[in-house]
Amino acid sequence: MNQQWRTFLESQSAIFNDADEVCFENGDQLTDCSIFDLSHLRLTSVSGEDAETFLQGQFTNDIRLVSPEHHQMSSFCTPKGRMLANFRICSHAGQYMLQTPIDTQPALLQRLSMFVLRSQVSLEDVSDQYVAIGLAGECSTELLNNHFTTVPVNPGEAVEENGISLLLLPGPANRYMLIGQPTQIAGIWETCSQQTTATNHELWKLLDIQSGIPTVYANTVESFVPQMVNMQLVDGVSFDKGCYVGQEIVARMKYLGTLKRRMYLAQVDTEQQPIPGDELFSPIDTEAGQGHGNVVMSASSDKGGYEILVVVETSSHENGDLHLENSSGPELNFLPMPYQVEE
Repeated sequence: MNQQWRTFLESQSAIFNDADEVCFENGDQLTDCSIFDLSHLRLTSVSGEDAETFLQGQFTNDIRLVSPEHHQMSSFCTPKGRMLANFRICSHAGQYMLQTPIDTQPALLQRLSMFVLRSQVSLEDVSDQYVAIGLAGECSTELLNNHFTTVPVNPGEAVEENGISLLLLPGPANRYMLIGQPTQIAGIWETCSQQTTATNHELWKLLDIQSGIPTVYANTVESFVPQMVNMQLVDGVSFDKGCYVGQEIVARMKYLGTLKRRMYLAQVDTEQQPIPGDELFSPIDTEAGQGHGNVVMSASSDKGGYEILVVVETSSHENGDLHLENSSGPELNFLPMPYQVEE
């Protein structure tokens, strides 16, 4: 974390826990107007005259559509179509910016570097140079109108003004992300803090879950093909962009209809938080013999227990009797997804 930003957060009553994560004393509840530090996510810069061509041959989405006015989800796969990482990618200060969890960024950087070869491409962890924060709630748009001449109105839209990128994210919540230099972002934070509640990043993850937006963590690297976690439903896959690593498998899933696992939203009452990769159990036989499903991500729920995204065999989901770990484990209560999931 940038030291200047760390000092600023401390001036805003932030506390750093044993894992060096940012926490706020009253940050455990979502409010009608919440502000988030997003330092738990790392920023990777991809720049150079060949950057667009290079990324177009690596990622699942059409990089040509990324601009200061548009951001998207995308993923990086093995030749077998298994996701090594997924991320939100935007344009900022003339470079592509990828936002990933801390535990997947080093491997992503290393793997991408293997394909650069003679391309004019530079890959760099810029998490100490730039800062990302989030705003969520009914007041967000009005607050941002005080800082930007234009505020995005549709998910996927972005603006870049005075060195700050502003992105509107999809989902049921009114939610924005800002990326910029620490001094600039600190100024916006100070102004917005008068009408917002500083909220812990666990609840930013909850908003992702409620929006049906998956994240690949270290425990689930190579566990999922993009369609298993609904990446095609959250602007994360292009089926007409041309070749990229793993494209043959991803395309086969679409055109041959071989996908038998999908991601769903559920709530589970348990004292111990489910972690990515945790197995699910159903009394019915699994079709593929590879288990009934796995946890993608989880966060504490204001409804009690945890809200989780899970990848489940569609037949097991239809049966509805799914538990964490084993037959006596906590039962999953499925919730409506924020978008249509076709069976």
